[in-house]
Parts: sequence; structure tokens; C-alpha cells
Amino acid sequence: MNAMPNRCYQRRRDGPFATIAAFALRIMKPSDSVFVPIRGLRLHCRCWGDPSHPQLFMLHGWMDVSASFQFLVDALDGDWHVIAPDWRGFGLSDWGSAGSYWFPDYLADLDALLTHFTPDSPATVIGHSMGGNVACLYAGTRPERVGALVNLEGFGLVASDSQAAPRRYAKWLKELVREHRFRDYASVEDLVARLVENNPRLTAERAGFLARHWGETRADGSVRLRSDPRHKIVNPVLYRLEEAEACWRSVTAPVLWVEGELTDTPRRLNLGDAALTARRDCFSRLTYRRIANAGHMLHHDQPEALATAIEEFLHG
Repeated sequence: MNAMPNRCYQRRRDGPFATIAAFALRIMKPSDSVFVPIRGLRLHCRCWGDPSHPQLFMLHGWMDVSASFQFLVDALDGDWHVIAPDWRGFGLSDWGSAGSYWFPDYLADLDALLTHFTPDSPATVIGHSMGGNVACLYAGTRPERVGALVNLEGFGLVASDSQAAPRRYAKWLKELVREHRFRDYASVEDLVARLVENNPRLTAERAGFLARHWGETRADGSVRLRSDPRHKIVNPVLYRLEEAEACWRSVTAPVLWVEGELTDTPRRLNLGDAALTARRDCFSRLTYRRIANAGHMLHHDQPEALATAIEEFLHG
């Protein structure tokens, strides 16, 4: 395994970010960047801690990167070896060569990553949002490979109607031939402002850190997101809730299901209390926790409370 030292935060000597950088470097646990050949792509993994310590695999959500877990890692009390990949097409990982991205590839990438890092032992997997959905599907597909599962706001998706399949395939074919782009930002400061606007609970220091990993600064100071714009292409395969639930019922590992008290994700997915309860009930060994004063990005809003909940679950 070829590790390349990587400071999580690049210092700037001028402006407010000099203070932010100094603050971040003073308290943040250092990480290394490891690039692993996986299924024809080179995937980037951010690793914290001594490799001899127990492993935690952390899986980020859509339009996010592995560095997003920095604040959670900093808040952990125990000695852990945390491994957080950038999914294909995000962060420093290679972009996929196919026309779009879908869950089966994420499942296969995760399977290959676990084979690389822990071929002989069940893994402890922590997934946020899309990463939580992938982790839950995988834990039911390969139950022998997951020893403990922490699902952070991975609620599943909206159940689809099979009659929508022709329209969905037609939309996918149309989007394949279009050019897709994400919004660019005039500066890092502009991206920081957008992050804080999207999440008022995000501190300026944390937003500054995230902006420098989520975005790539060009020579002219403008910033482009470290994401393949083809992630915007609609998934041609409909989300089949009954198939997801079958996978969830096959999970044998103990599961910690964590929601943010202020999350709006269930509302956006049109999931009421009864629907959420039904989804949680699919897991036979589930512990449920809510984190106060936290939204969907609970690992940014309340990393200390979340770290306590995770470590209590794992030690219990």
C-alpha cells in the first residue's frame, strides 16, 4: 500500500483564511492519502490513525468527499484507523468511464475496497446519506463482510412506480448526449459563503476547510467542484423499495441508525413517521439515535455528540 502524506488543510498566509488554517492545523488529526487500484479506476482513500488500530470505514454522501469526516474523526476518543474513500467520480478518485453512475458500481467498489484493506475480517462501516444507503444494501448483500453498521441519514429513496420505466429510460438516453456542468465559484470565499448559506450551523472554520477539499482552485483563483458533472444524469434504473427492504432484512450485523433532530431529508423524500418506522423495522438488530441541534449533515453540525453515539454503540 503506497501512502502519500497529506496535510488536510493548506495554509494561506493572507486574509482570514490564514487564521482558519492555523486553527485547523492546530487541532485536526493528520491524514494520509492512499490511492488504490479498484476495478479499473484509481480510488483515493483518506486515512487517519495507526494501521494497527481497529478499522472504521467511513463512506461519504452524494456531492461530498472523504475529508468531510475530518471533524468526526477529530471528535473520536478511541484509537482507530479510519479509512474513508472518495467514491468514483468524487474528490481525488478517478471518474467513471461509463455514461452515468449507479448503485451497483458503488457496491462493487466497496466490496473491492474491503477486500483490499480487510480481506479476512468483517468490517465496521459508517455511511452518510448516499454512503449510508450503499452500506445498508451491501451489508444485506454480503452480511458476512460487515461486523457493525452505522447508518447516518441513509433513509433509502422514494419508492418508484414500474410504469415510469419507459419515461426514465428515455430521459436517461436524452441526458447521455447532453453536456453537464456544475456551477463554478469565483473564489474559495464564494464557495465558503455558499456552504454556510446551505447550512447555517456550519462554522466559518469548518466551511473553509471543506471548501478547500470539495473544490479545486484554478490559476485565476476560481474554483471548480471536485465532482464529475455526469453525476447529474438520472439513474436509468428505478429505485425498487421492495428490493432494498429485502437487502435490509438480510443484514445480520448490529445497526446504529442515526438521524439529525433538525433534518429535512424525510420531508424532501415524502417519508412520514410510519414510513420511516417501517424502514427501520427491516433491520433485526437496530439501535436508534437522534442527534440534537443537527440537520442532515450531522457530522458537520454536532461531530462530538455523533462521535460519542458511535463509540458507545461500538463498545456496547
